[in-house]
Amino acid sequence: MKKRALISVSDKTGITDFAKELHELGFELISTGGTKKAIQDSGIPVMSVSEVTGFPEILEGRVKTLNPYIHGGLLAKFDEPSHAAQLEEHKIDPIQLVCVNLYPFQQTIAKPDVTVEDAIENIDIGGPTMLRASAKNHQYVTVVVDPVDYQTVISELKQKAEVSFETRRRLAAKVFRHTAAYDAMIAEYMTELTEEETPEKLTVTYELKQSLRYGENPHQKAAFYRKPLGSEFSIANATQLHGKELSYNNINDADAAIQIVKEFTDPAAVAIKHSNPCGVGTGEDIFTAFSKAYEADPVSIFGGIIALNREVDAETARKLHEIFLEIVIAPSYSQEALDILQAKKNIRLLTIPFGTGSSKEMKFTSIEGGLLTQDFDRYSLEDATITIPTDKKPTDEEWEALKFGWKIVKHVKSNAIVVNNKEMTLGVGAGQMNRVGSAKIALEQAGEKAVGAVLASDAFFPMDDTVEAAAKAGVTAIIQTGGSIRDEDSIKKANEYGIAMVLTGVRHFKH
Repeated sequence: MKKRALISVSDKTGITDFAKELHELGFELISTGGTKKAIQDSGIPVMSVSEVTGFPEILEGRVKTLNPYIHGGLLAKFDEPSHAAQLEEHKIDPIQLVCVNLYPFQQTIAKPDVTVEDAIENIDIGGPTMLRASAKNHQYVTVVVDPVDYQTVISELKQKAEVSFETRRRLAAKVFRHTAAYDAMIAEYMTELTEEETPEKLTVTYELKQSLRYGENPHQKAAFYRKPLGSEFSIANATQLHGKELSYNNINDADAAIQIVKEFTDPAAVAIKHSNPCGVGTGEDIFTAFSKAYEADPVSIFGGIIALNREVDAETARKLHEIFLEIVIAPSYSQEALDILQAKKNIRLLTIPFGTGSSKEMKFTSIEGGLLTQDFDRYSLEDATITIPTDKKPTDEEWEALKFGWKIVKHVKSNAIVVNNKEMTLGVGAGQMNRVGSAKIALEQAGEKAVGAVLASDAFFPMDDTVEAAAKAGVTAIIQTGGSIRDEDSIKKANEYGIAMVLTGVRHFKH
């Protein structure tokens, strides 16, 4: 049987070497367009698809491989007598190997000035059809979609004169993943064009960024996937400059740190433990901001994740160096700062492109048997309708502190309470089953520093006990959602102690 290989690729990495090897192994090569020219220019004999089909490319190249002379050769069962008879009757030659990759749809829509027309033109039709046909028929056909597999195919052909069934099946599975991801990206793009918020089918695709040693615990398998064209301002697009590879928990906590530091434009530092902030500080410079974040909880910060929104300078690096930290994330590091921090073998130093614009991505939460989706919680105090039902109104300084606390509390696991001044957190209560329990933790951590401080709650007070606890600790202003049927009890208690209370009408649960 004549051996034929059809080659048509957008990514021409290594393609002429692959074609040369196939030619030397006795394959007759078929190709199209730019791929054919590249092979021909390398001095390798190649025939056009039009020579095989007897039909020219039409509709600006939209139709060239969609033809029985191609797909009959791809889909025939080579050892099935009726198939062989039909191939002979219609003078169709089998095609044993297909090497195809697709129009660059992802690269096209990534361009800032891309038009819808250009995006649509870069939706490949013939390529996925050939790939799917070949992958379906992998019992007989070898299909290659990724240049990294060229050498494997050539090696097996040289050693065994054929590609093993196990390799053909593995490559076929890779093809179906590839075409599914390609179509998922197109579906997402088209869904955004139509502004459909809850499509009847949700198709998403991610690319493997890193295999992980384990998940939250050593007995759990795990991996880290990145969304193509996802937010640049994210842990998924971080560059690691130093240290061991990231773990599952590192990545989770780093994401939490980044989400909080995004809230600030002034110099800010965030310390994270187990996805909750243990210290957040701001200041005139990054050293001052980090010093305040450290002072907020010098015990919990041990082994923590740090995110800073300014370049790390030598002074800040020296202070960071004094503490055992898992990760430091920043937009950049001075050379002197790098020299100081890289003296620690295991600390991970990451950079991400801060301030690269807002993201429209959805937040996914997997549950057994399903998936929950929602917007990221980007609702700010500026979006809220504020009411102040208490006799006392916040002072200017209290307002600044309340705004600071409101930025932080939505990133704390519910039930969430934050006690803070205008520059730093003083106490954080997270994840308790009742709100006053979280308040007691935050107030106890703040201690004497709670006097004159403010308190932020991620949801309303179901009773007045949290207000009373705050008042007795010395808190002078509170910001909370409001909306409880017992709001009047909390307002009355605030008035009793001379506390200003701000109601936002916005809840910030985080589970």
